[in-house]
Amino acid sequence: MNSSKHYLRITFRNAAKMTVRNCAVLTPVLVFFVAFIASGCTQNPYLGGSAWQRPPNALAANPAEARISELQRRAQLVDDDNRQLHIQMAQTEQKAQVYKDEADLLRTQLAEVSQQLESTRIAREAAESQVKGFQASTQLRGNATLQANTDLAKQAARLNLGGIPVEKDRDVVRIVIPADQVFQPGTAQIHAQAAQVLDPVAAQVSTVFPRQRIGIESYTDNAQIYGGSVATSHQLTSAQALAVLDFLTRRSGLPGQQLFTVAQGSNNPRQSNDTPAGRVANRRIELVIYPDTF
Repeated sequence: MNSSKHYLRITFRNAAKMTVRNCAVLTPVLVFFVAFIASGCTQNPYLGGSAWQRPPNALAANPAEARISELQRRAQLVDDDNRQLHIQMAQTEQKAQVYKDEADLLRTQLAEVSQQLESTRIAREAAESQVKGFQASTQLRGNATLQANTDLAKQAARLNLGGIPVEKDRDVVRIVIPADQVFQPGTAQIHAQAAQVLDPVAAQVSTVFPRQRIGIESYTDNAQIYGGSVATSHQLTSAQALAVLDFLTRRSGLPGQQLFTVAQGSNNPRQSNDTPAGRVANRRIELVIYPDTF
């Protein structure tokens, strides 16, 4: 009984000493944590507060992460450069399209100017040819130095041109060719069937009148001129006379110095323009054989 009491006293005393010793050890630890929490330290990510941040020297402590970060930075720079290049390429393509549109517009304007110049050239040549034709006609009629053939009617009787009329008009002979058999309607464009009419005429004229001066006189009706490269009846007949001259010299081989052109427009109609048949008769090409030689 006494032994048991003595053992309990010893045990209690040892337990009390251990408690005091443990408290002496735990007290500084508790004080540290209380002060740590009270100071608002945020270094521990599990204690809440602001976001936790890596210490400044953490990257330096990990070379692999530093290398990855540098590569990412360089990749971002490359992406930025690519975006800038794409923007510049788009701007360049827009400028190229603008230049192309301007070039197309200039080509269109140049074509229009060229067409206007060509029309002006045709009109100028027509006017010059008409003046020269009248001058040549006057000279042929009044120049005594030229040799005259006084027997044109006898020579003209040798012509056999089918249905194409051959007329004696005072001191000249006229071969009257319907313009509709030579040209596309209302133009100076010779159609394919024109050779069937002009080739026999050229061959016989070259044989019967090898040295006579020949005027190519072109006539039309009084119909209004619409569109095309000519605006007046004189321009149309001038272009037609030049086309016949070109045909006779290039294809038929008549000497260029033997021929000259005269554009009559709607002057000197053979019949009334009030009827279709009259207008057809007035559209004509007359090869006028003069008694004078070249």
